[in-house]
Amino acid sequence: MSLKDPNVLDAGARKRVAMVIGNPDVSTTTGWPVGFWWSELTHPYHVFSEVGYEVEGFSPNGGKCEAGGMSDPNDASGYSRTDLISQGVIHTPELKALVDSTKGVADLDVAAFDAILVAGGQAPMFNFEQATDLQRRFVAFHEAGKVAAALCHGVAILAYAKGSDGEYLTKGKTVTGFANVEEDFADNAVWTFGMLPRDKQAMPWRIEDRLKEIGANFVQAGLWRGFAVRDGNLITGQQNFSGVETACLVVEALGR
Repeated sequence: MSLKDPNVLDAGARKRVAMVIGNPDVSTTTGWPVGFWWSELTHPYHVFSEVGYEVEGFSPNGGKCEAGGMSDPNDASGYSRTDLISQGVIHTPELKALVDSTKGVADLDVAAFDAILVAGGQAPMFNFEQATDLQRRFVAFHEAGKVAAALCHGVAILAYAKGSDGEYLTKGKTVTGFANVEEDFADNAVWTFGMLPRDKQAMPWRIEDRLKEIGANFVQAGLWRGFAVRDGNLITGQQNFSGVETACLVVEALGR
């Protein structure tokens, strides 16, 4: 017997969300391994599951994905030690499968889902330019009138996604994402700890700068504040503390 009732009126017509995380890679600027960020997968998943949505996990290439170490509540840094939602997913095998055996985006049937949500972590900054299947699927969701959402560095998809008219999807749209003030904070942190020389930034480019260059109205709520914005059926979240806000806007757009 289930401990919860999602109160789904028609179990055969539950809303379905495709969640996409980045495949593991190596940073071209630091040489460090990069991946997805746990809370950007697990916190939206929790919101969606609580309202009765079905969620499937995808990545550009499929297969097992790896999280950035500091996003793991068990990491020695202790940075995410209070993230009990991610802790629960990590220790629940059927949920951990969202990460351990993702489907390739090439197999994502847009018609079978109501929304796509692209999570962040640092990997998107290094491999989303080559993720052409993901770029096409993201645009297809948006042009079909379905919800197209991205979170934190997952917003990097908008630096490459162009509509059927050849224009960037984000041109003229109000969006958010990992902000310059947060990139500055992160760079200063690695400089202070001697992990990088002060003439080198951790990221090869910046989301706020790039999206402004291609005509987006980029907004942000300040350093490390949970924040998300909806412009029509395009939804974006600022950073790793914005997973719930982003998912709630998806639920607001889709209904229950």
